[in-house]
Amino acid sequence: MSTEDRPPAPRSLAEALRGRDDVSLGRLLRSRPDLITPVPTDLTQLATRAGTRASVVRALERLDRFSLQTAEALAVAADPATYDELLGLMAGDEADPAVVAALPHALDTLREQALVWGGDDRLRLVRTARELLAPAPQHPSPTGLGPTVQEATAGMSPGRIQEIVTAAGLPSTHDSVSAVTALTGLFTDRKRMAALLSGAPADSLEVLERLVWGPPYGQVTPDPAPRLRWLLDRGLLLPTAPGTVVLPREVALHLRKGLAHRAPEPVPPVVGVKAAHSPQVVDNTAAGQAYTALATVEELLKDWDEGGPAVLRAGGLSVRDLKRTAVALDASEPVAAFWVELAYAAGLLASDGEADERYAATPAYDEWLELPAAERWSRLATAWLAATRTAGLVGGRDAKDRTLSALGPGLDRSAAPEVRHRVLALLAGLPEGASPDAESVLARLRWERPPRGAQSEDDLRTRLARWALSEAELLGVTGRGALSAHGRALVGAPAAPSGPEEEPSGPGDKLPVHHRPAPITPIPPLSAAEQAVASAAAARLLTPLLPEPLDHVLLQADLTAVAPGPLQKHLADMLGILADVESKGGATVYRFTPGSVRRALDAGQAASDLHAFLAAHSRTPVPQPLAYLIDDVARRHGQLRVGAASAYVRCDDDAVLSEILADKRAAALGLRRLAPTVLAAQTDPAGLLEGLRAMGFAPAAESAEGDVLITRALAHRTPPRTAPEPVPDGPPVPDDTLLAAALRAVRAGDLASTTPRKPGSAPVVNGELPRTGSAETLATMQAAVLTGEALWIGYVNAEGTASQRVIAPVRVEGGFVTAYDHTADEVRTYPLHRITGVAELADDAD
Repeated sequence: MSTEDRPPAPRSLAEALRGRDDVSLGRLLRSRPDLITPVPTDLTQLATRAGTRASVVRALERLDRFSLQTAEALAVAADPATYDELLGLMAGDEADPAVVAALPHALDTLREQALVWGGDDRLRLVRTARELLAPAPQHPSPTGLGPTVQEATAGMSPGRIQEIVTAAGLPSTHDSVSAVTALTGLFTDRKRMAALLSGAPADSLEVLERLVWGPPYGQVTPDPAPRLRWLLDRGLLLPTAPGTVVLPREVALHLRKGLAHRAPEPVPPVVGVKAAHSPQVVDNTAAGQAYTALATVEELLKDWDEGGPAVLRAGGLSVRDLKRTAVALDASEPVAAFWVELAYAAGLLASDGEADERYAATPAYDEWLELPAAERWSRLATAWLAATRTAGLVGGRDAKDRTLSALGPGLDRSAAPEVRHRVLALLAGLPEGASPDAESVLARLRWERPPRGAQSEDDLRTRLARWALSEAELLGVTGRGALSAHGRALVGAPAAPSGPEEEPSGPGDKLPVHHRPAPITPIPPLSAAEQAVASAAAARLLTPLLPEPLDHVLLQADLTAVAPGPLQKHLADMLGILADVESKGGATVYRFTPGSVRRALDAGQAASDLHAFLAAHSRTPVPQPLAYLIDDVARRHGQLRVGAASAYVRCDDDAVLSEILADKRAAALGLRRLAPTVLAAQTDPAGLLEGLRAMGFAPAAESAEGDVLITRALAHRTPPRTAPEPVPDGPPVPDDTLLAAALRAVRAGDLASTTPRKPGSAPVVNGELPRTGSAETLATMQAAVLTGEALWIGYVNAEGTASQRVIAPVRVEGGFVTAYDHTADEVRTYPLHRITGVAELADDAD
């Protein structure tokens, strides 16, 4: 293309955006959704919004390390810079091939994000980004470079500048501007700089070496040492404040061989393989852990069935309640906090909202229990993947130095879902059955999203990634550190790449580390509908891996029952009432005690029902000691009746009541005989029941009518509750429909704002709407109907939103104008009283 045929270079970001097609603009708005919240009126407003500090900071935070290094290099380059200048800053004098190959993609990323605009001959970094990334004493540049010679000598006296020029071996000039230009030319000339430094004392070169990679500032005394004086005389160090000197940017770049960064990172770190396992071993291990996760959540909520821990005044669980829960789950406190938060995120528990507020299971928990095991797991895993509440923060301190508690406020971190998804996506890029080296995963994530400020090894995203790896293992998404088949389906990952040629000789055998880079392009997050499909697919893959529930147990003569595997729900529920869990593992051991049998009788079961239940579900005969235990407890159950007086005890056998009165342990109950078969108590019925049971009796509560009250299991539920909504990480990414509508609106507004107007038309200042009187507006409209000319109008709709439009009037009547709207590409009717003004378009306007 000749120079005459080449389109003119854009003079602003708005012009650069105006030259993009809809596909390119759509990519910009998807990557920076804050730009269309709300939808800008035209491309000029879009460009202005793209240059605001908040939006630029957010865009910079989402760059990978090499793209960010490219932006940092442009911030220390000339404005505008050429591609060759940028390449020199990134690849250095030796032209690193990896940097040369990766730079075009990084530059395209910055252009797509509207952080850089202009052709390769005039690259411009958005002004706000330059202000954020350029070196300054208040915020040093990540490049470690200082100010240019021109910037450092801005306040220096002309005489001193001439002294420096002369000492550097340059001819003196008549003004400071030309002197600074000559000095800059010397420092940027490789040969002349090499000659100058060849005469430098060795200890002076040592000073430069200490400053070359930053920070570029140093301290000097009023009487500098000879090694410093040599550098100061030649401008290789320049004073910036009393007692402070700086290494000019041009000198540092010469010493660095042109590199803006000490270690450019054009290629992302590979995710190393720590160990390789058989895929079947991984899937089976993950399935076993998935089943354990279900059992743990059920055990947690069963423990809270009759009302769980109290809600703190500030919200959340107390430290004591979390410790008690950890003991009940036989887990550490951080793991217990994870299970509690997971159940909360899935909508299975919440606060009951009562005056004495407590945590309890929700009605959704009962619905969840009726689902097949694989579907229950997929509900938990999906909730975990999308939750912004972060259990790993429990026990830490917030910004006001308050302790963060489980289920309490302050645990939301909007980056958590993205980090979890990305960690699983990196695992999905490894060969099937391969578990990653955790540190290489963290290094990769730090490359993809470099932490701001100091390169902390313990930044939030790193901690989120560590927690994601451990939580995925607890939940059964991974097995032995490797992503399982159902975990891969959960995130919508494609089929796993082929594994290593050598096969492991046994589960867990370690193989040499394989350096296989995971894909750079992340697996896109799924929409709600896509996630539902992925979760269903994960459940289908998990189903055959979970054990089939058993319908039997093995009764032992020592008053125990052994469940050799998971039990069917009705059997597990009944055993949970009739017996106490003694131990868990591959097999669960239940123990029958007088208290557990009484619990079943309190729930409305008769002795005959219990005998029949055990006989129907035991593969071994019912042991005689167990039968005797049931009959003995049933014979005494309900012999004593407790009701409300404050409380009373009645019994047909007055000898039993006499025995109670004679027992010293009954003193606290405040009992006195009202009749031969009735005792009155000073305590409430519940306390009286507990006291008599502690004495070895088996009392039963009764109603005011004298009927036995049956204690129902699973009695306490919260009112219907919805699961907590994740806290979004900024505006949501627009869907295709919203994006298309936004692009049409922006294009329409831009057409209206940039269409040329005739000289003498309604004056417009700073993009304001045209203003004309109602009579002039009507006359111009009627004339345009006769001539067929297009007009530019300002219009305010019923909601008060103002816009600019280009229309071709067809008919004017009844206070309305019917016109073809060029901006909307359709015929519309507008009330004349909502048109703010009108202007005629230039004859050469499209």
